[in-house]
Parts: sequence; C-alpha cells; structure tokens
Amino acid sequence: MSEKKVIISASPKVRKLAREFGADIYQIQGSQREGRVSEEDVKSFIKESISGTAEKKQSIKTDQHEHSEFGEVEIKPIPRLKKIAGPHLEKSWSEIPHVTQHDEADITEMEKFRKSLRDLYTGEKLSITPLPFIIRAVVKALKDYPNFNSSLDLKKEKLIYKKYFHIGIAMDTPHGLMVPKIRDADKKDITELGREIKKIAKLCKDLKIDKKEFFGGSMTISSLGGIGGSFFTPIINQPEVAILGVGRAETKQVFVGDKYENKIMLPLSLSYDHRVIDGAEGARFCAHLRESLGKDFAYKLAV
Repeated sequence: MSEKKVIISASPKVRKLAREFGADIYQIQGSQREGRVSEEDVKSFIKESISGTAEKKQSIKTDQHEHSEFGEVEIKPIPRLKKIAGPHLEKSWSEIPHVTQHDEADITEMEKFRKSLRDLYTGEKLSITPLPFIIRAVVKALKDYPNFNSSLDLKKEKLIYKKYFHIGIAMDTPHGLMVPKIRDADKKDITELGREIKKIAKLCKDLKIDKKEFFGGSMTISSLGGIGGSFFTPIINQPEVAILGVGRAETKQVFVGDKYENKIMLPLSLSYDHRVIDGAEGARFCAHLRESLGKDFAYKLAV
C-alpha cells in the first residue's frame, strides 16, 4: 500500500500560490497555529529553495583542470557592460518561465513600399530600415493585447498595465549590448522613428546616453537582421514580460493559391512570460504582427 500524505492545513489561496510556484505544499513547514501554512511560509520556502539551488550550483566543479594544461590561453577581464548585464540576464532567465513562439511575416509589399519612399520636398530617396515599421507594428499589437505591455508585481500579486508605449531597442555597440528606449513610439511616424534610432545609437556609441533611458520600457525588440541568422530565443528584459526577436529577411518560395511565388519572409521569435501570457494570446500577437507587416498594411504603419 502507498503511504498516505499528512493532511496540511492551508487556505485555497495559499494552495494556489504554492501551485503557481511549483512548490509541494506537503514539504512546507507551517508557522501558524496547529501547523497551518501561510502565504509567507510559501514565499520563504521558495526563497530558501532558490538560494539552496544557487549554492548547490556554486559547489559543483565544472572543470577540475586548468585550461592552460591543454594548450596556450589568453586571459582577459570581462567587459564592464557584460559584467553589468550578466546578473540581470541570469535573473531574468532563471525567474521568468519563458515561452518562445517562432513565426514568419511576408514583408514583400512592405519592402516595395519602404524602398519607394522619397522626400516630399527634394525627391531624394529616403534611407529607412525595416526597424521603424516593426516598431509601429509592435505598438499596434500592444494596443490590442495590453497584457504584453504590463509588468508583474509578485509581492502585491498585481499586474501593472502601462498606458505608454516606450519600445526598447537592443543595440550592438563597441562597448557591448545596450537597450535604450524609444519614448512614445506611438506618437512618432516612420521617419521620426528612423531619426530617433540613429540619434540614440550615436549616444550609445559615444557613451553619452542618460542611464534613465535604459529603464521604463513597454517591450523590447532585438533585431539581428543586419548581421544574419533566422530564429533564436531572446531573453525577456525584466520587468517587461515580452521581447520580439527579428532575424534576417530572406526570399523564399511560398505556395500561394495554386502556385509558388517568391516572397520576402521575415523570421520572428516572440518570447513571453508564461505567468502573464498564455500560448493562445502569444499566437494571436504573432498573427497580428504578420498582418500589420503584410500586404496593404505598410502604408498604414507609415502614417
């Protein structure tokens, strides 16, 4: 016969909290009268579990030999920005239950429209990358799916919904990765967004950007299109709950109607916090992006 578990006294709310954290309530020592388990008991148990896991990780020897035993090596200090970003990335990856959905958007019509843009006064061709269009598409989706423009407050058990649209842009600089924000992206047109991106890119490169510009975002876009690659798993920039990864667009043969056609397809990788966003909503958000970046929508994004 299987051993029966001891009956634990706890309210439905406390039991739900334990389930959400993946904690076995039968392992939690209750501090209340007659061993009743409280919310604080659950939270303390989770903190101790995380701390114990971290200590266990530190105690494991990954390599019992020096690298120099096997050949010539060069030792360099970790760059300052990587030292700053490292703990934040580790915290985000270990604390947030990431889900990444991959999709592709047909941007054939958008690319034709983008490359046809000219200055109204001079007639000169405008040099605008796809990124401003992607920003506008993300803002449009955030308005329809506000869960993506929120932050989770675990202590107060609340969701904070932001009424502003500040989009983080992951930038590869000579100093390392920086993620400044495009403030009020919903109030800027395509050309204004293009100018803003160039402006903050130069500030980051020259290390003249205000540190405050790295905080207070709605959602982040990490675009590798200028470098290459397709799908990847971008790490959510806490306290945001989602990030969009963008790969390099590629011409592919796509079956349309009853024949194959050449289409420019843009790889999209959407990571989101599964505590806030479920799979169905993630799929709808991706579909919304596909539609916004697709046929007949590029012009609407530009104005």
